[in-house]
Amino acid sequence: RSLVVVHFWAPWAPQCAQMNEVMAALAREHSQVTFVQLEAEAVPEVSEKYGISSVPTFLFFKNSQKVDRLDGAHAPELTQKVQRHAAGTAPAPGSGGSAKEELHARLKKLINAAPCMLFMKGSPKEPRCGFSRQMLEILSRHGVAFSSFDVFSDEEVRQGLKSFSSWPTYPQLYVAGELIGGLDIVKELEASGELDTICPKAQKLEDR
Repeated sequence: RSLVVVHFWAPWAPQCAQMNEVMAALAREHSQVTFVQLEAEAVPEVSEKYGISSVPTFLFFKNSQKVDRLDGAHAPELTQKVQRHAAGTAPAPGSGGSAKEELHARLKKLINAAPCMLFMKGSPKEPRCGFSRQMLEILSRHGVAFSSFDVFSDEEVRQGLKSFSSWPTYPQLYVAGELIGGLDIVKELEASGELDTICPKAQKLEDR
């Protein structure tokens, strides 16, 4: 009853590289699931058989039967589908209900600790991954007022927030307790001009 997730991708599509990272993160969390990458144009007969017309496309198989499909680079949806289908293949969980509820309550508190919260690897003074550094540069460029949390400082938060928000990678940006997204989403919001309307601004000294 093991679940197999097949990613049809192409080396020229940047969104495929991003989703490969998401898949790698999911693979670490779901050791019972098999993740496979197939270059769509290198296996035309397979792509044709399953009607792969764009990349990335994800197919889900159980017992050699296709049970689900996802078209496009949608990290939260991919995470939810993997979690849902993997639930049928995972060993029965113990009675960890109350611990999970406590963690969720803690995560909600953290997410709402400031009007704009950034969950990142490292700190604003010492970012510990390139994506977190780029996120900081964008927020700084737009004068966004935010607080941050270093996910390396708390493994429970680091793992728990991924499933809580159905977003398996960091950094993650929240405004008013709602997930805005990761670096790519924030880049899109910056390009469209929406970032300035969504995020709270830091007060300048001359405005005080």
